Parts: sequence; structure tokens; C-alpha cells
Amino acid sequence: MTEPRNGGVKTLGVKLPDALHAQFSLVAQLDDDSLGEAVVRAVDLYVQTKRAESDFAERAKRALDEIEKEAAARRGAIQGLFGGEDVPTPSKPAPARSRKPSGES
Repeated sequence: MTEPRNGGVKTLGVKLPDALHAQFSLVAQLDDDSLGEAVVRAVDLYVQTKRAESDFAERAKRALDEIEKEAAARRGAIQGLFGGEDVPTPSKPAPARSRKPSGES
């Protein structure tokens, strides 16, 4: 398993259906693990499984490319605010996030 770097950890709240929670609790107990330890093991296994998928590297590269385009656009906007040199913005803007109409929850 991967260890947190610099002692950093994140808190994750997960809602489980009652039946799955009961099974998960029993399995963790049989393995003499706390629920927290079992969750970390489960998440680690999930990440390992996804990384082994044949198209995972390509999907990750596309996500990284999109993040870098967005970062370049934001960097250019910040530099523009302070009179710095303009950084070229990506030719294709990031897709707009959908919003629910007002009054909808």
C-alpha cells in the first residue's frame, strides 16, 4: 500500500447501504482490522485495479492535459491582472459546467 507523504491524510465520509456495511464490518472484524484500516485497503485495491485497466493511462493523460490547459489559462488571467506578460490561452476553452436552474435542489 502507498503511505501518506509528509504524514498528510484526508478524511472521507462514505454512506453505505446497511447490508453492505454489515458485510464490510464482519469482513474487517474477521481480518482483525478496524473499519478505517479496511477502507484504506479497499481504496488502495480499487486504485491498483483501475491502474491496471488497458485504457487507464490514456484517460489519465487526457485528464492531465485538460488540467494543464486550465492552469495555463488561469495563470494568464492572474498575470493579466498584475500587468505581467500574457500567457497564451488554450485554443479550446474547457467545457462549461452545467448548473441547475434556480429553485432546484
